[in-house]
Amino acid sequence: MIIAKNIHKNYGDVSILKGVNLHIKKGEVVAIIGPSGAGKTTLLQILGTLDKAQKNAYDLVINDTSIKNLSDTSISAFRNQHIGFIFQFHQLLPEFTALENVCIPAFIGGKNKLETETRAKELLDFLGLSHRINHKPNELSGGEQQRVAVARALINKPAVIFADEPSGNLDSASAKNLHELFFELRDKFNQTFVLVTHNKELAKMADRTLEMKDGVIV
Repeated sequence: MIIAKNIHKNYGDVSILKGVNLHIKKGEVVAIIGPSGAGKTTLLQILGTLDKAQKNAYDLVINDTSIKNLSDTSISAFRNQHIGFIFQFHQLLPEFTALENVCIPAFIGGKNKLETETRAKELLDFLGLSHRINHKPNELSGGEQQRVAVARALINKPAVIFADEPSGNLDSASAKNLHELFFELRDKFNQTFVLVTHNKELAKMADRTLEMKDGVIV
């Protein structure tokens, strides 16, 4: 599913990633842990094609596609079709309803409006939000906003979902519900989840935990 070899990343003279290697299987839930500044978020952004590794002898293969030689346009299209993202702060657009927010990635990908809205409603129903589809983000609780963000990540049926501190802005009860949801989604759709987290309970639930320190996996 994901094979990364010799991933380096520098910002100026500062070396953030120092040759990361990993292999994540389809259907795995993998937690990446480690202290602040270890390079977790930078690695997640490179694996998720939001950023690029240094142009040295590296390789990144996602869902049988080699990423490093794709054009920026091709990478954007690949990301839209194969990758979903969940962030600590839901990043919902405030002027749109829950339903509209969920539909946006599919519309960007040129999907049919009726089919997209039907799938969005199914996802929101699965996530217990069928009664909130016409509510805007400021009318939803923190947990509800994050579940809308999960539905948005799922709308294009991605092969892999990257989550950066997904429960970091939630109360303990909402965080627990969100963590359980990831495994329910994995079991239902056989999707791969890669989670950066400081939450020890979420890390314990994962199929596998990778620890980062000083820019490498230890």
